[in-house]
Amino acid sequence: MKILAIETSCDETAAAVVEDGVRVLADVVATQIDIHRRWGGVVPELASRNHVVQVMPVVDEALALAGISPAALDAVAVTSGPGLVGALLVGVQAAKALALAWGKPLVRVNHLEGHLVAAFLADPAPEFPYLGLVVSGGHTSLYAARAFGDYQLLGQTRDDAAGEAFDKGAKLLGLPYPGGVAIDRLAREGNPAAHRFPKAIVKGSDLDFSFSGLKTALLHHVRKHGVPEGPPLADLCASYQEAIVRALVEKAFRAARRLQFDQLVLSGGVAANSRLRAAVEERAREYEGMRVFLPPVRLCTDNAAMIAVAGTHALLRGERAGPELNADPAWRL
Repeated sequence: MKILAIETSCDETAAAVVEDGVRVLADVVATQIDIHRRWGGVVPELASRNHVVQVMPVVDEALALAGISPAALDAVAVTSGPGLVGALLVGVQAAKALALAWGKPLVRVNHLEGHLVAAFLADPAPEFPYLGLVVSGGHTSLYAARAFGDYQLLGQTRDDAAGEAFDKGAKLLGLPYPGGVAIDRLAREGNPAAHRFPKAIVKGSDLDFSFSGLKTALLHHVRKHGVPEGPPLADLCASYQEAIVRALVEKAFRAARRLQFDQLVLSGGVAANSRLRAAVEERAREYEGMRVFLPPVRLCTDNAAMIAVAGTHALLRGERAGPELNADPAWRL
């Protein structure tokens, strides 16, 4: 079974062809980093306009790399939410047009499910059930994944997502976009114990996250002391990053213990952060039998291959989307 998938939920225009939900035949991503860098973050209108330019060339390239024609496809899958509504609309309309023109079934996919199942494209792959931590610029959520299509939300951010905290923190420090990458790079040379930042404590749910207070603490620090240079800046980045990572790791393993799950899957763009990946593996060594799955960085950031995995299993469940399919920017998993 060969699925063409399209992903345009934010600022990456992506298309992929995946066979049987496990073998990637083509995985193409057109990034917009250079477009948004001058603004220090994603500008939704610019993202949508660039998707219009890129979506068909990306699809054509994916089919060419896979070495197949549209006739060889079994279905078209597309991200229809959550995300930026204008960006999502480009992918949804393209997928609907292609499915109609080629006479293929169309399936819609939740972007967060794509992240949760991206690890099935890596080796080794997890087995159900597992705990999934989705960490990106727009999402920070914990899920109990019990089967394809069967996910239970355990906790989520009450305000800023972890990736947003990284990017806005980087902007406060005058670092280039994408900010999370810049902080990660500088933090490797810094002392994570140099500064104390508040813990992400949320009243009413010990599995929810909150990073707005942490971001505000960094703002106050910069207003009081200014932005340092050299090693002091590396120390500040390392301390700020450590506070974000500590909250993510503590709550993920708290949820794993509570559910008695012995597998943790890390996903989303922030899952590419080197300190988060190291911290998760360090904590896992404290728990006998705990297995951690860290997909390659390419599968952590937004891509269409993960959408094809989720789309394959949606198709097998008999799910179909019709011409009325629309973007759903607030679609909850």
